[in-house]
Amino acid sequence: MTAATLNPLVTNLASPPIPAVQAWGKSYDGSRGELIDLSQAVPGYPAHVNMLQWLGEAASSLAYTNYGPIEGETVLRQTYAAHVSELYDAAIGTGNVHITSGCNQAFVCASMVTAAAGSTVLVTDPFYFNHETTLSMLGINTRTVRCDASEGFVPTTDAIHAAMTQDVRALALVTPNNPTGAIYPANRLQSIFDLCRELGIWLILDETYRDFLPDGAGAPHGLFSNVDWQGNLIQLYSFSKSLCIPGHRLGVITAGEAVVNEIAKIMDNLQICPPRAPQAAVARALPELAEWRARNRLEIEARAKALHQVMDGLNGWKLESVGAYFAFVRHPFEGRVSAEVAEQLAKRVGVLAIPGEYFGVEQTPFLRFAFANADITTISQLRERLGGFNLSPDSITLG
Repeated sequence: MTAATLNPLVTNLASPPIPAVQAWGKSYDGSRGELIDLSQAVPGYPAHVNMLQWLGEAASSLAYTNYGPIEGETVLRQTYAAHVSELYDAAIGTGNVHITSGCNQAFVCASMVTAAAGSTVLVTDPFYFNHETTLSMLGINTRTVRCDASEGFVPTTDAIHAAMTQDVRALALVTPNNPTGAIYPANRLQSIFDLCRELGIWLILDETYRDFLPDGAGAPHGLFSNVDWQGNLIQLYSFSKSLCIPGHRLGVITAGEAVVNEIAKIMDNLQICPPRAPQAAVARALPELAEWRARNRLEIEARAKALHQVMDGLNGWKLESVGAYFAFVRHPFEGRVSAEVAEQLAKRVGVLAIPGEYFGVEQTPFLRFAFANADITTISQLRERLGGFNLSPDSITLG
């Protein structure tokens, strides 16, 4: 008898990186204080009490125990369309909105609707690792667009041109960026969108962290004001961060109505409908918790400033990019892979961070800090822990 085989597009992938990094922290002995977890991007403060109440009310209602619309609850689609229209000063309708179970699922849908197996999607280098693995599992090839520290890790149109091949169907960008925190300027995004139209490819724009732009930044971009935006733009967003409900898994796609209709075919096979009770709660929360979200934006900005102060002149550590939830930090151990650095940071001084090479093979000089997880007091402890950390050959114990 011959044993059955599994799909190599899945089995050839590495295990999920976040659990692997968090496992390193279990070896930390607590000698430097409590573990500082800068690994996974989760809100560092709880959901609003009203949010919890609305979730409970919806979850206990018989109205949400049956299947719902594939595209999402009408009340949330209407509320979100109005929200996006106001934010971007554009006319977005209910038909442009498709609710998903988290933003990762939104990216799965965007990838499947734009690119077939064997075609190519461009991603930035560094890239968000779940985007790259999603494409790999779908049999979609990836090519990378180089993003240099000297450019603030923001892609240029020249770099996109250099990465183009005949089989490219889409360009996937994340702004504010995961992992670097880089915020792509509105004029750069417009230039990139114009290039995508010229090349006849889709721009998949993941704006999961747009609620944490600097105070007073205004609209993230003006792409929805282009009269023909529906032919080349698919925008992704997550309710997880600003409403502090990552466990309830709600994301959203904003796209042309023709794209939304096609995505409904995908979603009917993936999940039939997104979770219904959280949709009802979020529809209430979007308008009613606007001031609370604005205060949280200021808190995250204060944490970013605190990290700037901590990293200033710190023994060769360099803050290369920071914004929204993330900082991309150059470690001082030249020639040492960042997985080694991150593992020893976790085990010896109790700081969890994601190695740079998880975001691309060229990113080994860096670590990603998800600083929004930690309050200012906790962030201040990093100076002593990083400053006293030495990765010398005779002190390495890899496990």
